[in-house]
Amino acid sequence: MHSSATFLIEFGAIILGLGLLGRFAGRFQFSPIPLYLLAGLAFGEGGLLPLGTSEEFVAIGAEIGVILLLLMLGLEYTATDLVSNLKTQYPAGLVDAALNALPGAAMALLLGWGPVAAVVLAGVTWISSSGVIAKVLGDLGRLGNRETPVILSILVLEDLSMAVYLPIITALLAGAGLAAGSATLAIALGVAGLVLVVAVRYGRHLSRFVSSDDPEKLLLVVLGLTLLVAGVAQQLQVSAAVGAFLVGIALSGEVAEGAHGLLSPLRDLFAAVFFVFFGLHTDPASIPPVLLPALALALVTAGTKIATGYWAAKRAGISAKGRWRAGGTLVARGEFSIVIAGLAVTSGIEPRLGPLATAYVLILVIIGPLTARFTEPVATRLTGRSHRSTTTVTGTPQDRDLVPSPDAPAEK
Repeated sequence: MHSSATFLIEFGAIILGLGLLGRFAGRFQFSPIPLYLLAGLAFGEGGLLPLGTSEEFVAIGAEIGVILLLLMLGLEYTATDLVSNLKTQYPAGLVDAALNALPGAAMALLLGWGPVAAVVLAGVTWISSSGVIAKVLGDLGRLGNRETPVILSILVLEDLSMAVYLPIITALLAGAGLAAGSATLAIALGVAGLVLVVAVRYGRHLSRFVSSDDPEKLLLVVLGLTLLVAGVAQQLQVSAAVGAFLVGIALSGEVAEGAHGLLSPLRDLFAAVFFVFFGLHTDPASIPPVLLPALALALVTAGTKIATGYWAAKRAGISAKGRWRAGGTLVARGEFSIVIAGLAVTSGIEPRLGPLATAYVLILVIIGPLTARFTEPVATRLTGRSHRSTTTVTGTPQDRDLVPSPDAPAEK
């Protein structure tokens, strides 16, 4: 009875604390992710008030949080949208991967962590935070802007790449050989391809099977199916998160909309628990030694993300202001970076990787909303003189698209 009461007190305090932190973040219009990570640091080993009986339950909740995060991302896209994005936007995806993964890999090698840690840190610096970016776009009123589809296309391609990347690092972290790793990747690609084919050709039938007018039944069927597929995927040495993502892709139409509304509160709850859990396994004393490398990596990859968004928006014919907005919006890292780093922490390949990833995400999840808001006005001010002089001397209209036209209200 005593341990049960202690568990309820601990877990209740965690949930209450997360709710208050989320309310505080919402009042000042920034992401609560850094506050959740700090809460985990406070309750973990070496923190102010280490947990006792509730840590095991928090670990299970964290795993469910990752699954729900990926499921909800999958629900945002249809298989047709994904295929279309692959065909039209893959150059932007390749540039994104090259510019943003290489700095992470280089940093790991410079620190002497080895090739496996380099692959992991490359993923941490590569993937932007879809959750933070979606919230920032909504808060800034940019959902209708011309550059927003470019931003979303890059995020979709990053989400898709996870279906290939996660099985690779899962095999590497497990110490699998070349043959075993190749087999794991082949299984992952085969499953992903099969799900996409089924979703394109038979998605309506699957959605009809899952569909229900009763919200309770819909919630139970979708959640149960997701956990089942995630478990089977993990049993096949494919990431459970990838399995959940593919389930989300397979569901479409009214089922996806209904499931999204029902699962959003659960996603928010367990995702918050996940960030706390990651912080629990990071000793606060281990962060100061890696703070300078994390800061350097954050500054470099903030610049490479801005360059990525600028190039992709320019390729899509967006004006200069929209290009800067696209680049600044992509800077934030968050849930995916922590998911990837969490796999490495669990495997124990490099004890400093977890603290560095925590510091890195804390820096960029705070800087990200600021770059989204201020990159365009700062860049416009810095380049304004040269543009004005060019227009005055040559009289060319090349810079006219820097100013939104009256019939293009999306360019705010």
